[in-house]
Amino acid sequence: MHWNKITLVGVGLLGGSLGLAIKRRRLAREVAGYVRRPASMKECADVGAVDYATTDLLAAVWNADLVVLCTPIGQMRVLSMQMLPALKRGAIVTDVGSVKASVVRELQALFAKAGVHFVGSHPMAGAEKTGVAAAQADLFANAACVVTPTRRTPKSALWKVGQFWKSVGCRVMTLSPEVHDQLVSRSSHLPHLVAATLAGHVLRPGQREELAALCANGFRDTTRIASGSPEMWRDIARANRKHLRVALDEFVRELQRVQAILRRKDVEDLAQLFETAKARRDAWCSRCASPSPE
Repeated sequence: MHWNKITLVGVGLLGGSLGLAIKRRRLAREVAGYVRRPASMKECADVGAVDYATTDLLAAVWNADLVVLCTPIGQMRVLSMQMLPALKRGAIVTDVGSVKASVVRELQALFAKAGVHFVGSHPMAGAEKTGVAAAQADLFANAACVVTPTRRTPKSALWKVGQFWKSVGCRVMTLSPEVHDQLVSRSSHLPHLVAATLAGHVLRPGQREELAALCANGFRDTTRIASGSPEMWRDIARANRKHLRVALDEFVRELQRVQAILRRKDVEDLAQLFETAKARRDAWCSRCASPSPE
C-alpha cells in the first residue's frame, strides 16, 4: 500500500535504513525525519534517507499517516507525549523497539486519547554499527518482524502495519507483547548480554599484552554485537529484566553443567556438547538461509 506521509522519529541505523527502503520502493509520497542535532540533518541529506530532516518534532509528524519511532525505548514515551498535539486523528504510530510489553502498555493508552492508533513492532534486523551513515536499503530484506497487537488494537491498523513491514521486505509474524519479550530475551537479549560480558572480561585492563593479539576471528565474531549502542542495550536490559533474568539463570546452569563436564574430564560428554550444538545451529541455518544480524 502507498502512504501520503511517513515520519521517522530518529534517523540512525534503523531509521535511516527504513527511510532508504521506503524511498527505494516508493511507498510514500513524502518521508520526513526527526533528528536531535542540526548536524544530523546534513548527514540524512548526504545518505538520502529522507526527503527532509528537521529538529522540530511537531513539524516532522504533522499530517503524517504513519509515524515510526526509531529511538531507544527509553526515549519513546517522552517523544510520544511531545508529538501528540501535531498528530492527526486516525494516524498510525509504530516502533522498532526490542521490548514490547512496557512500550505497548504505555503508548497504546497514550495515543488512544488523541484518536491515534499504536501498534507495536519489532523488526529483527540491525548491526553493531550506529548512525545514519551505516544505513542499508536492504537491511530488512527477509528479516523477521513481530507485530504485537492487544485486544484494543483495531484490525485495520494492525493490517496496515503488517503490510508496511512486508513492503520493506520483512517476514511478519504476530505475537502478544508478553510472549514476544519472553522469546527475544533468549534469542536476542541474552546473546548481547553474553557478548558484552565476554568482551569486557577478556579485554579488561591488566591482562598480558599478548592476549589481545591472540583474540582472532572466533573472538571477534562472538563479541561483534558488543559494539552496539550502550544506551539502547541499557534500556532493553532494564525494560526486559524480568525475562532476561530467567534466561540468564538458565544459561548459568548450562555453563555449570559444562564446567562439571570439564571437571570430570568426560571426553564423551564433551564431544556430545559440541556435536549437539553444531547439529542444532546447522539445522537453524538451513531453515533461514540468510538470517538478518541483530
